[in-house]
Amino acid sequence: MSADGPAVVTLREIAAEDREAVAALAVRPDQVRFVAPNRSSFRHAEEEPEGHPWLRAVYAGDHLVGFVMLSDDVAPGDPVHPWRYFLWRLMIDARYQGRGYGRAAVELVVAYLHKRPNANALFTSYVPGEGSPAGFYARLGFAPTGEVFEEEIVLRLALDR
Repeated sequence: MSADGPAVVTLREIAAEDREAVAALAVRPDQVRFVAPNRSSFRHAEEEPEGHPWLRAVYAGDHLVGFVMLSDDVAPGDPVHPWRYFLWRLMIDARYQGRGYGRAAVELVVAYLHKRPNANALFTSYVPGEGSPAGFYARLGFAPTGEVFEEEIVLRLALDR
């Protein structure tokens, strides 16, 4: 994005005036079955406050490139949100994929979690199939838990302190 080198990736709160721009971000057509639209993620966040949704826009420099949503410190025993810290959504717009922004966004989430109570693991899940994000998550250190939740493979990343 810059002639001076890679852009600095940041996670920013989504202001009301930026919500439509975040909602308009989209993955490639072959990835649609693996990633819910951001508008759906906004709706899930509103309808499921017990999941303690933490939503952030992913920026590379001043360019909006993606979206992340985390379940942040969910109380143990919730049957709908069974993990305290869960990477609920991660998407990088098709125009910006392959530049390391997804990796950087997850690293920023992990840095945030190092400051959170009882954060010793981050969980996520993915829809299995050709073209799934399984390899991406494996390269970041996520490992399968052996669980399947709502037909998705559950992964765990140990958070070293």
